[in-house]
Amino acid sequence: MPRLFVALELPAHAKRDLERLRGGIPGARWITSDQFHLTLRFIGEVDGPPADDVAMALAGIAGAPFTLTLDGLGHFSHGRRPHALWAGVRKHPALRDLHARIENRLQAIGLPPERRNYAPHVTIARLKTARLKKAAPARIADYLQTYGAFATAPFAVNAFALFSSFLSHRGAIHTVEASYPLEQPAQPSVAAAQPT
Repeated sequence: MPRLFVALELPAHAKRDLERLRGGIPGARWITSDQFHLTLRFIGEVDGPPADDVAMALAGIAGAPFTLTLDGLGHFSHGRRPHALWAGVRKHPALRDLHARIENRLQAIGLPPERRNYAPHVTIARLKTARLKKAAPARIADYLQTYGAFATAPFAVNAFALFSSFLSHRGAIHTVEASYPLEQPAQPSVAAAQPT
């Protein structure tokens, strides 16, 4: 059964910039450029009619295009053990608004709410403790200091996409199942439209 997620595809220049960050941490599993994306909402294992419901719900989301910039690097950890390196995203209210619209629409069709706070990022490497050397924490700190000023040129976000993901012996294979253009101004929410 495929796993579904909603994400932004990245332009070629941003992928090239991310590829230049590969290396410098022995044992890290670097993400390939065909898998770079900026997740808006992880959905999980869904198939058949529920997957169709997700695709139809996303088609009803309106919004205007905007620009984003990847900016800075960091890592996620379990306790004191880092497990992923990521490139951050410069804050933009349109991205937060799009995420909220997707979350609301998916909850409206019965999906449970996302439990984690939304932290926009692009994963660039996975770090498995068993594959890393003892010096890994120092290497990761050096890596983040060396590349911490990373930033891409701004890029246009004209659409978002529904992806499926299948695990293979070579890692995850991501496929765009549907793309949703951002071409109409977003309608104000009911709360925002009410006078105060």
